Order: sequence, then C-alpha cells, then structure tokens
Amino acid sequence: MKKYIVLIAVVLMLFSCGSASFQGFYNAHKTDLGATSFQVPNVMKALLSSVSLETKSIIGNLQDVKYIKLNSVSSFRRQQIITEMNAVTNAGYLDMFRQNEVNNTRIISVKENGNVLTDVILFNCDEKEVTAFYLKGIFDPDKIKTLSEASTFNALSLDLLQSYKSNMSPSLNPSFNPNN
Repeated sequence: MKKYIVLIAVVLMLFSCGSASFQGFYNAHKTDLGATSFQVPNVMKALLSSVSLETKSIIGNLQDVKYIKLNSVSSFRRQQIITEMNAVTNAGYLDMFRQNEVNNTRIISVKENGNVLTDVILFNCDEKEVTAFYLKGIFDPDKIKTLSEASTFNALSLDLLQSYKSNMSPSLNPSFNPNN
C-alpha cells in the first residue's frame, strides 16, 4: 500500500513540475500580498487603445496581455521567482535578451513562427520589485529588442499600466485584489 502512495505522489510531482507556463506563474503570484496584476481578455482589447504611439509600435498586434508586479520581495523570494521564471522560459521559449546581475535580472524571452515573434515574456526583477509581462500577438523582433534597455522597459510597463487603469471603471481598478 505504501508503494502505491509513493508511486502516486511521484507521478503527481512529475506532472506538476513539467507544466511551467506564464499562466501558471501568473496564477501562482496574483494573490501574493502587495501584487498588482491584470489580464486583458479579447473582448477588452479596446482598453489598451490609449497607449502611446511608441508603445503601440513596440507591442504590435496584441491578442493577449498579462501583467504582474510584485513589491517588497525579499532576496530569498526574489531568487525563487527568478527560478520559476527560468522554468517558464525554458519551456519552448528562446532568450532574446538576458541580463543576470546580483541585484537585477532582466529577461526578454520569445516564441517565434518563422520570422515573426508570436509570444513575448518581459521579466524584470530588481531589489525594489518584480515585473512580468506576457504578450501574445505579432511582433517586430527589432522593436522587442529595444526593451533590453531599462528605461524603455520601464516606460512600456508604466504606459500599459496607466492605459489599463485609465480605461477601467473605479470599481475595477487593478490595484491589490486578492480575489483577482
């Protein structure tokens, strides 16, 4: 009987470890204390219509957007989150840009179909916060590469978040919501 329980536990563990996805990462952290997160379903893509022209030129034709920001993350927790994101990007993504420093990790990881990028993960983890985007659509590789500059990455984050917040009703403001 004990052998069966151990076998079932091992099988369940293998299945749970092998399915790293951005959606799984998002679901695991959207209820973390201090998290800000949003997803934009297809019917609400018009909410992002007020992003700046610079942001529109970078993000291209969007089909799916997910955003999560975690504040006040300890160094130990930051390392765990980086490990989780590495598992996500190792599952069929190609690192277009990766910068690993002691206090800052920045990743741009993509999936491609021919000469077109179809999925993009933008991840930035520093001493202050962790920010991650998932974008699905059709993207220009050269424009996505510009996000390797910290100022461009931060500007994109602020622009998308501000656009989303300004287009939501006050009751749906994407601030900390543990039930989201």
